[in-house]
Amino acid sequence: MRAQIAMRSAGGSRWAAMPFRLAAAATLVALGACSGPPPLPDAADPAAPVPPASYRSTVAPYVSRRPVEPQPWLEQNRGVAPAEKP
Repeated sequence: MRAQIAMRSAGGSRWAAMPFRLAAAATLVALGACSGPPPLPDAADPAAPVPPASYRSTVAPYVSRRPVEPQPWLEQNRGVAPAEKP
């Protein structure tokens, strides 16, 4: 198998850079595995930074969709129609 790869790489094909690419990828994976997550602040420290608290209503966009009495359709259409061009 190694002989086949060596013969292809000697021919100048796209496989020529494969060993370099594999080595680079392996190096990046190894370096990524060495670095860990950043250290977390101590939870018992009263001076530890915390994100600000915010309030978001869970029902703020609510609009009542109860049935209403029928209205004349012509007036309803005029209310939603685009303005006429002069």
